[in-house]
Amino acid sequence: MNFEVVVPFLFPVFFIAMWAFVLFLLALLGGWSGLAQYYQTQTTFNGQIWRFRSGRLGWVGYNGCLTLGANDEGLYLAVFPFFRIGHPPLFIPWYDITIAETKGFLSSYLEFNFTRVPSVRLRIPRTLGEVIVRQRDGFS
Repeated sequence: MNFEVVVPFLFPVFFIAMWAFVLFLLALLGGWSGLAQYYQTQTTFNGQIWRFRSGRLGWVGYNGCLTLGANDEGLYLAVFPFFRIGHPPLFIPWYDITIAETKGFLSSYLEFNFTRVPSVRLRIPRTLGEVIVRQRDGFS
């Protein structure tokens, strides 16, 4: 077998397989896959959207790749399409969410806890969290 011919073909296949594996692993470790069991959505979200935001879901930091949305019915979560493998869009109704303020080393956060998956918490900067909560309450 001529490896000079095979290696250039195998590298992209290996890279894509590793990329998919890592994304599935992050979804599992962070809790996204647990939330998806209950809250995965296929519908188009209708409400206020904030793109390229950061947050932490469980052990995983989603820095600059989160899309968050809110309306009076619930919270929408998605990741940038390049990172979507293992991360389907989610829509979580407000009645399944409790919110608490937490303090970090340098900043304050709002922590969103989910009734059906209590082991998973979404932590986002407090300023963005407050804007999202205002959408829930019907204020823009």
